[in-house]
Amino acid sequence: MLRVQGSDCDHREVLLSLVYRLLRNLFGLLTILVRADLSKDVELLVLRHENQVLRRQLAGRPQWDHADRLRLAALSRLICRHQRTKIFPVTPATILRWHRHLVSRKWAFTNRRCPGRPRTRQPVKRLIVRMAWENPTWGHRRIQGELARLGYPIAASTVWEILHIAGIDPAPRRAGPTWRQFLTAQAHAIVACDFLVVETMMLKRLYVLVFIEHGTRRLHLAGVAAHPTGAWTVQQARNLMMDLGDRSPGCGS
Repeated sequence: MLRVQGSDCDHREVLLSLVYRLLRNLFGLLTILVRADLSKDVELLVLRHENQVLRRQLAGRPQWDHADRLRLAALSRLICRHQRTKIFPVTPATILRWHRHLVSRKWAFTNRRCPGRPRTRQPVKRLIVRMAWENPTWGHRRIQGELARLGYPIAASTVWEILHIAGIDPAPRRAGPTWRQFLTAQAHAIVACDFLVVETMMLKRLYVLVFIEHGTRRLHLAGVAAHPTGAWTVQQARNLMMDLGDRSPGCGS
């Protein structure tokens, strides 16, 4: 608990430091705007020359803190792209790398991780073996689905390992077509959907709903939402079917 409180204090101090620096830079920009154009141009030329001299004398890469990175990223939006390499000490690719680093730190959850995987309880193991013996045609994925319906979330690889140790085939052969044969025969009538995740510059997470036709491999962008719901997803699927019309999969075209 003490460590968490100390971390919150550190984050609060960093936030106050960023706000102070942003306000100071804002007042500096207002001061520059009210000055004469000739004086500002001369000052920019002097600073640009000084920047070039310092770059030639610098042996290694400069170390940027969070406030420096935030300031450079914000100012880069106000300058044309062909001028950025002459003015900024970092490239646009470096700024994008900083953004990717922020996104990865946001979704790391390192403080919640525990070493190793939790052990599967013995009653669950016995239930898996019993399901396999009483249902010879069930594979490890079918057993995983049945366990999830009973309230036992477990990975398919764990079910496979338990069955393998018990001497039971984790994936018994069944009479009928394989998954590859089934998908090949029904590809024209299958439309799959999935969500893609996009992080904005302000680290806001957006969900992009896409549909793909298995028969033609055609991708459809259905919509973008910050908090998608089940009703919203169903409505986007209905809109897609209406837009496809007679060309929708399964209509015989």
